[in-house]
Amino acid sequence: MSKKVAVLITDEFEDSEFTSPADALRQAGHEVVTIDTERGKTITGKQGKATVTIDAAIDESRSEDFDALLLPGGHSPDSLRADERFVEFTREMVNAHKPVFAICHGPQLLISADVVRNRKMTSVNAIAVDLKNAGVDFYDREVVVDDGQIVTSRTPDDLPAFNREMLKLLS
Repeated sequence: MSKKVAVLITDEFEDSEFTSPADALRQAGHEVVTIDTERGKTITGKQGKATVTIDAAIDESRSEDFDALLLPGGHSPDSLRADERFVEFTREMVNAHKPVFAICHGPQLLISADVVRNRKMTSVNAIAVDLKNAGVDFYDREVVVDDGQIVTSRTPDDLPAFNREMLKLLS
């Protein structure tokens, strides 16, 4: 059954951490909806290899309209977590027990949403201490799945495992 997946994303996202999962989701028949501050805005990945035209503005997006959430890494999550609307959207998705997929720096939005305590997670090494300080049971593994809800991975090298577990959770 096709799922509708929200992607919270802005400039300086890690190119492959959006393109690879988004392609995998679409190939599996799921709908991918990119969300930033304004619909129609074009954003660019930090490697300059990917551009994305935003499908929906955060102000017109409701968490209850989505089945899952994807949080690509790069500088995007750090920028977005400064805006309470993105933090609240993330919190609502987790609290509704919907699947959440976060890679690299993606968990920064989960930390700001205060939804990571006592969860099993991984991330890029640069924010591992932030996750630990937020009460996460941290594992340095290519992919960690917590409670059949949250899938996390470390870097673009982990994308095959990340995509596999993401799709398994949605099936």
